[in-house]
Amino acid sequence: MARDARKRLRATLARFPRFPRSPHSTGPTSPTSPTRTRLEQAAGLVAVVLLGAWLGLLVVGDVRTPVGPMDTTMALRPSLTGGTTIDVSPLGALELDSHAAPIRLDVDVDRLDPVRSQDLVEHPELISGLQEEITADVADGTRDLAVRACVAVVSGATALGLAVYRRPRRALAAGGLALALLAASGVSAYATWNPKSVLEPKFSGLLVSAPSVVGNARSIVTEFDVYQKELARLVTNVSKLYEATSTLPVYQPDPGTMRVLHVSDIHLNPASWHIIGSLVKQYGIDVIIDSGDTMDHGTAAENTFLDRIPHLGAPYIWVRGNHDSPLTQQYLQRLKNVHVLDEGRAVTVAGLRVAGTGDPQFTPDRSTAPQGDPAERMAGLRLASALRDERRAGTPVDIAVAHNPVAARETDGEVPLVLAGHVHNRRTELLPHGTRLKIEGSTGGGGLRAVQNEEPEQVRASVLYLDRTNHRLQAWDEITLGGLGLTTAEVTRHLATPEPRDGPPSPGPSE
Repeated sequence: MARDARKRLRATLARFPRFPRSPHSTGPTSPTSPTRTRLEQAAGLVAVVLLGAWLGLLVVGDVRTPVGPMDTTMALRPSLTGGTTIDVSPLGALELDSHAAPIRLDVDVDRLDPVRSQDLVEHPELISGLQEEITADVADGTRDLAVRACVAVVSGATALGLAVYRRPRRALAAGGLALALLAASGVSAYATWNPKSVLEPKFSGLLVSAPSVVGNARSIVTEFDVYQKELARLVTNVSKLYEATSTLPVYQPDPGTMRVLHVSDIHLNPASWHIIGSLVKQYGIDVIIDSGDTMDHGTAAENTFLDRIPHLGAPYIWVRGNHDSPLTQQYLQRLKNVHVLDEGRAVTVAGLRVAGTGDPQFTPDRSTAPQGDPAERMAGLRLASALRDERRAGTPVDIAVAHNPVAARETDGEVPLVLAGHVHNRRTELLPHGTRLKIEGSTGGGGLRAVQNEEPEQVRASVLYLDRTNHRLQAWDEITLGGLGLTTAEVTRHLATPEPRDGPPSPGPSE
């Protein structure tokens, strides 16, 4: 049986291929040949290099650098597909097919720097150089990242090689190979760099629903220079638009005409101050009247937004809107060149007598139930009573101001002209008893709430031309600018026909 077993074993072994004999061997060749050993050693070295380089990048390979108004962290990571990932936590991320190389660029947006962002808001002319600034910032950050990455991969691969092989020569070889691999990856990324990849991003997280928004934002950014030029052309040289428009009425305001700028519902849009300041300069405005909702939430933190008002170049008359708190009103009362009207208070500014009342409701305060139109009518009736008292005292009011048109309508018959806002929609009405009601749209383009709309809300303001002798409205220009990103500009002139009666309108039935 033993003999049969040996025969079967020899027959089984005969089925396997025999290894070639070495010229110096006297027996069968071992399965582990020198060639295979060298391959395994090379594979082991490559594994040490890759793992060490990756660990080095993780530990010391990040670079913190400002990019425009943002603080970012840049890092290189091993990747099979390459590309760039921009992480905008907590909204999600977008991926760009920027290059094909075994290394990926990760950019984490850490925060928006408030100082640099405020500079851009207050000085929009800086945006024209923002592209060059961002390009320079990215170039500086990339250079720093390249140097840091070289140090990281060489240090990581050398340290791991020394830990694994315990031989300095092998460790240095690992570091050199890591540097060569990084250099090759850099050359590959440079050769395959695709700058147009930013136009075709892939979104993840909450940003999945944002491609249409980003598309609009991209158009705003790329066309912002055109937008600024169109805006500047309108605001600093409106006379050219008059000459080019044949549909304007014949009326031409003479230098002695009093000019009043009516604005409303700015809603914390800082661009409004630049627009108002330009209009004041271009039109030679005597008085600015703001019919409220200058703020959005009426908090004390928002009050510094109002600090630009004393520097607009004309006296500023203001009434409280339903988004303006008592804190807002108190802050404005302390500012120079600002006249706050409330509870029918009247002031004479540049020879013009103006009275007004604040909105009785502060809607951001959820602790109080909204009282609706009845509260507005009561405020309007109190204003009408104050107007009658002024007339009896021999100081008739030329213009009344209320935020809500419901309140403004209660002054019909008591004043030639009443101004309002609130509805974000421009409208002019001649009320039954002779008072002209002018409702202005949003001079702030709706503020931040405008981004909720499908299209940007237009920016609106009006220049009122009044006779300097009797202070009656002669004509007005309605100025309409396209919202953010739009380049439309329109000026429409209207004559005040039918003319109001000489003297105050006849008293209404509420007398």
